[in-house]
Amino acid sequence: MADDSLFAQGMATRRAVLGDAHVDNATARTTEFDADFQTFITEGAWGSVWSRPGLSKRERSLVTLALLAGLGHEEEFAMHVRATLNTGATPADIKEALLHVAVYAGVPAANSAFKIAKQELAKRQEAAQ
Repeated sequence: MADDSLFAQGMATRRAVLGDAHVDNATARTTEFDADFQTFITEGAWGSVWSRPGLSKRERSLVTLALLAGLGHEEEFAMHVRATLNTGATPADIKEALLHVAVYAGVPAANSAFKIAKQELAKRQEAAQ
């Protein structure tokens, strides 16, 4: 059973970080099969962790990028690079986080992440023109 207040906070934070379009798209694709999972991540990741006061959204964004890059979760990494538009993390911040990935998680992980970040940041630049 969902915690309505935690779910509501999670959805608000999720929308603030990922944007309405992304969240609307994810919500529209939710089925009976993954509805419980969507509730879990909305309450747990977004309502409990991302909504905590200890770190800014920018800081959480950078931690998330480093972890996703280090673990090789490329699709999620790309999504969170796009989300930096909403968190305040800059391309320079992303670069610094990925240099840490190279040292602590390995050069191959950082190399893949740099490639993805460059692609996502180029798309952002093209869209801005």
